[in-house]
Amino acid sequence: MTRTLCHAMATTALAALLTGCGPSGEKRADAPVADNMAEAEVPTNLQMPAPEPTVEGKSIIRPEAEVSEPTPPPLEPIETVVQFPKGIALDDEAKAALDKLLTEPAFQAGGAIRLGGHSDSKGSDADNLRASRRRAEAVRDYLVDKGVGEDRITVIALGENRPVVPNAHPDGTDDEAGRARNRRVEIAVALPEPQPTPSPEPTAN
Repeated sequence: MTRTLCHAMATTALAALLTGCGPSGEKRADAPVADNMAEAEVPTNLQMPAPEPTVEGKSIIRPEAEVSEPTPPPLEPIETVVQFPKGIALDDEAKAALDKLLTEPAFQAGGAIRLGGHSDSKGSDADNLRASRRRAEAVRDYLVDKGVGEDRITVIALGENRPVVPNAHPDGTDDEAGRARNRRVEIAVALPEPQPTPSPEPTAN
């Protein structure tokens, strides 16, 4: 190859190299990139992750957590008291207490109801026994009027025999507040008895 031809080829290569540079020698953004350089800069073994398989828009690899309903607390027997501040009739406060009782799940379960009537000590034993029964019957009648089956209810008259506080002060004078607390009906609601599982009838061979 002649010297002139080599000089011409070198000049052409230098011109092509300078075409990709700016005035200061920096590489121009619009300069062409050799194919072998592009291939060298991009890894050939790079693989994108495969899409996660789904069924109707839900992942079958990570199943969605199921939200379970909270378990209701177990039923417990009920014991409560209805007061009779005056006489043997239900007042508004007593009726409100009975209305609340009617909404209790343990009451609505259908168990037996025991109504224990009590009185203060003022009067004769016979009068107090009758008064305690009439208080318990007043509660029973109210519950029955609200739709409770009368066969669930048992009325017990206890008179003045089980006071919760003294009926008199230490000096022997009447304690009207104490007497009012003793005029009451104690309500006990049991849970329904579990029904026995019927035994399977024997099959004829």
